[in-house]
Amino acid sequence: MNLLSVVVFLPLAGAIAAAFFPPAEAGQHRALALVVSLATFLLSLGLWFGFSAVPGAPEFQFETKVPWIASLGIGYHVGLDGVALLLVMLTTALTPIVVLSAWNAVHERVKEFMIAMLVLETAMLGTFAALDLVLFYVFWESVLIPMYLLIGIWGSDNRLYATVKFFIYTFVASVLMLVAIIYVAGHAGGTFDYVQVRQTLQTTASAQRWLFLAFAVAFAVKVPMFPLHTWLPDAHTEAPTAGSVILAGVLLKMGTFGFFRYALPLFPEAALHFRPAIAALAVVGIVYGALMCFVQKDMKRLVAYSSVSHLGFVMLGLMALTAEGLTGGVYQMLNHGVSTGALFLLVGMLYERRHTRLISEYGGIARRVPWIATAFVIVTLSSIGLPGTNGFVGEFLILSGTWLGRLAHATWFAAVAATGVILGAVYMLILVERVFFGPMRNAKNSALPDLSLREWVVLGPLLLLIGLMGLVPQPFLDPAKAPVDRLMTRFAAAEQRLRAQDPSRLPTTGTQPTPVLAGRQ
Repeated sequence: MNLLSVVVFLPLAGAIAAAFFPPAEAGQHRALALVVSLATFLLSLGLWFGFSAVPGAPEFQFETKVPWIASLGIGYHVGLDGVALLLVMLTTALTPIVVLSAWNAVHERVKEFMIAMLVLETAMLGTFAALDLVLFYVFWESVLIPMYLLIGIWGSDNRLYATVKFFIYTFVASVLMLVAIIYVAGHAGGTFDYVQVRQTLQTTASAQRWLFLAFAVAFAVKVPMFPLHTWLPDAHTEAPTAGSVILAGVLLKMGTFGFFRYALPLFPEAALHFRPAIAALAVVGIVYGALMCFVQKDMKRLVAYSSVSHLGFVMLGLMALTAEGLTGGVYQMLNHGVSTGALFLLVGMLYERRHTRLISEYGGIARRVPWIATAFVIVTLSSIGLPGTNGFVGEFLILSGTWLGRLAHATWFAAVAATGVILGAVYMLILVERVFFGPMRNAKNSALPDLSLREWVVLGPLLLLIGLMGLVPQPFLDPAKAPVDRLMTRFAAAEQRLRAQDPSRLPTTGTQPTPVLAGRQ
């Protein structure tokens, strides 16, 4: 078993071990989950430092390929390209932070909670590492079970409605993808191996469009894209803090990753056909999510709608099909995981102190909790994309990539998306002002404790990443370069095929790196 497989399955092994601990030993379960998740992160550093991003390096590294159900063409095939590596690192870094954040927040069924967290980590890691379509689908669907339990058991009062809505949306959409996967294997020589399918898949233009839609709907629900987003605010509002952090930090990236890894490269001609519509929905989501933030009374629900807006930027970058747009989209996946994860942690810390998330219950608390206020302001500046923070790098690349690309109405898309940046700054700064500044309106806030040592340990790595990714982004950009270049090459070939069929067709993708990233060649 190679290092990648160890990283993927170590949390599951920890969950199995935890099953044999007595339920009453809550401290042991917390410690075991923390040790296992930390060990997984430390082992994943071997993936980070062992990965080669130099030109000519293998497309997929740390690869393992063995038969699983050979008679059906299904195998255990895992490996990492640069984009998958970044998301694996995000997952292994966030999980111990989430476990530590729940240390004092979860008091009932601690054993089951920690088992669910570890099983969820394996499912998420497997989703990013899988290179067999059936294996990918197994991991993809496996995420639903622990997430359903996290919200349904440890959530708030309306948790049953939120969990059922979450499950129905994601499961129904995923069934469409399963049907498409079976069809794809039948037209790719009877194999489910992603690398082989990408090379041998042959379908008609009409079939490719239906297949793309089947994959795209499953991924769009998970992102979630407007108008398939309605499950997200309810899920976030009812989930425990740990569930919200892992949902926003990693789970939603499975959808954007799915577009980058599967929907776009497997069905490039269909993607070109639907690209303007998806970009338009992304822009609508950016503005709609931002506007909805202005009318929220619950801090958690506000951050949830901000996710709809921020992930609209990711989708716009992916649909730009330029080096800047694609790279910015990948980078913004990481940024959202770090910044929005930190926001949910901070909201959870306030909730632990006051047991309310209503904005009106706060005001003027910065004088009582100056370090919480400072951390909240830093994360807010990251969320709105202030230069020097990680958010600026991703949004700048996405907007420039959209503007410079050949997407129809690209100028309008970029201009309208830019208003989302402005709206984001306004609603986040209003939130900060109403919660932390002005007169202290509620006497119950007069004795709030500031950050504890444990909370510093939880927030510290994320605050460090906000500055590091904003000031020194290149180490995080480099792994994405080769996958982005390969995807652009694939779309250039698809466009040539379409132009051969219709010579009057104009180029619609940025087939050459544009000036912003020219220095990276």
